[in-house]
Amino acid sequence: MNPPQPTNLELWPIGNCQVSALIDQAGAIVWGCVPRVDGDPTFCALLRGGGQDGGLWRFELENQVSVQQHYVRNTPVLVTRLEDASGGAVEVYDFAPRFERSGRMYRPVAFARIVRPVSGAPRIRTVLTPMSGYGAQIAPITQGSNHIRYLVERNALRLTTDAPVGYILDERYFRLEKPLHFFLGPDEPFAGNVEHDLETMLQRTTKYWQYWVRGLATPIDWQDAVIRAAITLKLCQHEETGAIVAALTTSIPEAPGSQRNWDYRYCWIRDAYYTVQALNHLGALDVLEKYLAYLRNIVADAPNGVVQPLYAVSGAKEIIEWEAPDLMGYRGMGPVRVGNAAYYQVQNDCYGQIVLPSIQAFSDQRLLRIADEDDFRSLEQVGEMAWKTHDQPDAGLWELRTRTAVHTYSSVMSWAACDRLANAAHFLGLADRAAVWRERAEKVRANIDAAAWHKVEGHDAGGHYAATFGGSQLDASLLQLVELRYVAADDPKFQATLKAVQNTLRRGEHMLRYDNEDDFGLPETAFNICTFWLIEALHRSGDDEEARRLFEAMLGHRTRSGLLSEDMDFETGELWGNFPQTYSLVGIINCAGQLSRSWRDWR
Repeated sequence: MNPPQPTNLELWPIGNCQVSALIDQAGAIVWGCVPRVDGDPTFCALLRGGGQDGGLWRFELENQVSVQQHYVRNTPVLVTRLEDASGGAVEVYDFAPRFERSGRMYRPVAFARIVRPVSGAPRIRTVLTPMSGYGAQIAPITQGSNHIRYLVERNALRLTTDAPVGYILDERYFRLEKPLHFFLGPDEPFAGNVEHDLETMLQRTTKYWQYWVRGLATPIDWQDAVIRAAITLKLCQHEETGAIVAALTTSIPEAPGSQRNWDYRYCWIRDAYYTVQALNHLGALDVLEKYLAYLRNIVADAPNGVVQPLYAVSGAKEIIEWEAPDLMGYRGMGPVRVGNAAYYQVQNDCYGQIVLPSIQAFSDQRLLRIADEDDFRSLEQVGEMAWKTHDQPDAGLWELRTRTAVHTYSSVMSWAACDRLANAAHFLGLADRAAVWRERAEKVRANIDAAAWHKVEGHDAGGHYAATFGGSQLDASLLQLVELRYVAADDPKFQATLKAVQNTLRRGEHMLRYDNEDDFGLPETAFNICTFWLIEALHRSGDDEEARRLFEAMLGHRTRSGLLSEDMDFETGELWGNFPQTYSLVGIINCAGQLSRSWRDWR
């Protein structure tokens, strides 16, 4: 038997906007939930502590000596090449089917794998051990002549294959003399020829993704990085509802043994806002349209406009947090948390993050559904909450669990909500409402400038913006003041704040969120999106040389799959935190777009 691979974040996502899976550097599926991203992890080896076979699906060659992996160009279809000591080789094609069929998108709760012999006389075996109950047990099995049923909780899965079923059950090596096809999906008969149908699914899935990428307005520089980030962001959308999850995993620690283990398989209003903003820059309106539909449902179900910071992908409000006792955690660093108690926190920035992406729907003629006055009246309810809470304490965007304050970032988001509602009202010809929201925006701005400005004797510009009203400490969200159009990049107040933030929070080529103690002590790792925010701020301030240097350094920290997690050890460069992280991928897209040469310069 081959020795177990070390657990790390060298992972390759596949998916179809219904289910997703992460494949490790040995070609094994080690993470994948059914029937959707926040479901029970049928494949949970990533969080079983290492050295255990349960909760994975891998192919192995006898006397295997090497593994090479790459995506089919402009797709999330993964090709893994396995080679043995005698020159035998196979290629494994991994994908989740996604293509239009019978007038709608076919995206089943299914994972497809095709194994093709390439050279020599390789002997291969299959290890397939799905689990249920968050690692509580390996799924019981029943078998048929060309299928195996895995009785996972509530979602029995059926493996249909043209490989010998007995060899799979016995995990026995056998000669691979022709391509073999594996379809792990719903517990229902596979109607058709598995070889023909999976080869067709592979072709149509590949074509779907390559045509989707073809429609992206990418920058000329760093195209590969942008395209991979965009594909992966799309994989983070649950298409049925339009929800966008913050990451595909739960409980990858932010730092070794830190207990900062959170479940990110839910839709944060904040994270989704940044995601649709980045994809909108690329012209991926399909993601925006589906997310706006999700937001309309959230707003319609919000009593008096009160919105939570996050929701389940179904739109459910309650996301009870608990710990899975049968999973040891990433590298044994538990706990493994399911659910997220942040859903009942007060985070007042979420009102602005609903208003800002929604405003586009009033004026973008490309959209299939243009927003109207009724939509505006509904959105005003959210704006009312932004106005009422702009100077009220909350947990902030960093979701502090044991303390509250009036966070500057939350208040600026409230200002942005009022400002953008005034713009929408003006566009709709609602002069009276435009005046109301413009006046409110001006009042919020006056409050921020009075309460969030920290005066420092002898300091550039006389001080700097602080993270909280009446405070002196800094956090990286202050770098967003220009992006939100609250201040101009050349404003002396912003330049003084940028300098102060760098002096306090920068660690070499990386940025901390903040440097003060929180519920778990001092932060130990850099927060990747904050480094991208610094890059954007430097660019907008005219320091493109430093911005490009930092951007290239961040790209150098990506996994072989071209992705990033949430956090990074600022000394070793090792990735930590949930993966792949939408925030970090947003940073790649936004910074590439801002720093790239123009297509006009190339043409």
